[in-house]
Amino acid sequence: MQRFEKTIRKNLQGTKVLLLFITTTCNYLIMVLMTIPKVMSYGSGMRLLDMMPTGYDLEYVNTLFGALGQEGREAYLQKQIPFDMIYPGLFAITYSLILAYFLKKMDKLKRPFVYFCILPIIIGLMDYAENFGIISILTTYPEISSRAVAITGSFSLLKSMGTTVYFLILITVLIVLGVRFLGKKTTPAML
Repeated sequence: MQRFEKTIRKNLQGTKVLLLFITTTCNYLIMVLMTIPKVMSYGSGMRLLDMMPTGYDLEYVNTLFGALGQEGREAYLQKQIPFDMIYPGLFAITYSLILAYFLKKMDKLKRPFVYFCILPIIIGLMDYAENFGIISILTTYPEISSRAVAITGSFSLLKSMGTTVYFLILITVLIVLGVRFLGKKTTPAML
């Protein structure tokens, strides 16, 4: 854990965190604005597995992959998945550092708060597991294992739950930091 803390502290330059945030956001926007809509257009707008935070079942996967057709499944595998293989790593690093940056501003980048910075890494790992599951399901279609769908759907659910918890923590930290900042501004200066 000390090694993790050292690595975090070493990389907390504001410019580095900002550049990582911009890079991560650009990758995300490419997916949300370009690759995901393109793949969804093959399937009459059905949501892709990556975009289903509560998971999915075998019936949905079969319906989706059938609706996508061969061309849509190939687009999913060759256009969406490559960007989605970059994003989890970027998310893990960027959002660990963002939370650490604001915790440091509050002088709370120490135990137990520093443990929250591990959450984006866990989310990133869940996202990678989800991606590998989707790749497996796509490449074995139409022979889809209900077990593979259940496991992949579980990773989708864990990823979305972790992301929700992370952003609740980040929002709480930002609110506390904002209240402290505003409190200092409204405190009259001592003569």
